[in-house]
Amino acid sequence: AIMFSFQEWEKINYNIYAIRQVRKEVKKRWKQILEDLGFQKEVNSLLTVTQLSTISDSQNRKRAQEMLLRLAKETDIFPEEWGLPERYLYVLDRLFDLDAVEDFIKTASKMYPKKQKEAYFN
Repeated sequence: AIMFSFQEWEKINYNIYAIRQVRKEVKKRWKQILEDLGFQKEVNSLLTVTQLSTISDSQNRKRAQEMLLRLAKETDIFPEEWGLPERYLYVLDRLFDLDAVEDFIKTASKMYPKKQKEAYFN
C-alpha cells in the first residue's frame, strides 16, 4: 500500500481541485460562445461527451484536430499550460455537422483573443 503524509494528500487534493476549476472555466467559455451563436437549447447536448461519443469519420477527426489546434493558436480559450482536451474534438465534429465551426472560431477570437507575449530584447 502507498502511504502519503497529510501534506502530500493536501497537495494532491489541491491539484485535483485546481484541474477541476480549469476544466469548468474552459467548459464555461465554450458554453458562452455556443450560446452567443444561438445554440441556447442545444448547448448542453453539444458539450456532452461520453464514452459512447463517436466522430462521424476519419476525415472529420482530422478536420476537428486542425480546428482545435487553430483555436489553441489563435485564441485564449484554453489555458496556455494546458494540453488540448480530446473531448472538444467531439464538440467540433458536431459543429461541422451544423456548419458552425468557422463562426465558432471567429466568436472565440473576439471573446478570448490571444494575448501577446511580452518580448524582451537585450
